[in-house]
Amino acid sequence: MLRFAEEVMLLLLHDENGRFERVPDWSLGYALGGGVLMDLALENRIDTDLDNLILVDDTPLGDSLLDPTLADIAAAEDKRDARFWVERTAGRADEIREEALSRLVHSGILEEQEDRFLWVFRSRRYPLVDGTAEREVKLRIMEVLFSDEIPDPRDVVIICLADACALFRQLLSKQELERASKRIEQVTRLDLIGQAMSQAIRDIQLSIALLSQPHTY
Repeated sequence: MLRFAEEVMLLLLHDENGRFERVPDWSLGYALGGGVLMDLALENRIDTDLDNLILVDDTPLGDSLLDPTLADIAAAEDKRDARFWVERTAGRADEIREEALSRLVHSGILEEQEDRFLWVFRSRRYPLVDGTAEREVKLRIMEVLFSDEIPDPRDVVIICLADACALFRQLLSKQELERASKRIEQVTRLDLIGQAMSQAIRDIQLSIALLSQPHTY
């Protein structure tokens, strides 16, 4: 089973050219950091309430995506809320992204290719080798958004992460997004870590908007 960070990267992938949808670094960082915490919650290593994120079991999972954050939480002297840990884990977003991509390549889902641009600059592409995993995660999202079925916990998480990255603007048409907007809001309220991640992103968006406004003196 893929980890949520891997599924986020698959959601961002363009099938045609093997490149990734451009999203703000901070929103992707929160999605990857939140995904790690949500995986830890589903592995019964952490839990959350309205005030704190709680360590349940500090036993390492032997998972290179999750264990660094689990160790970080275990080493903390004070209790912190979910938002603190979303922000802290998002600080490792580059490391999480590279590890997720490496695992997708190693598992045979993606292939890493290096392109040259003007014989100088290099960029990486990740063409799909096996699109089954990508189709599966997108299908899960669509089934939840356009039905009244009670979502599986993993489906709740991936919808929270997709919403955090504003991916629904790419995955859905304008009409579909209008139809699904209330459902997306409903589902994202089902997970406390997802709520903390979404609130952190909204606060950043507000800060950016305020900074971009012209000053009057």
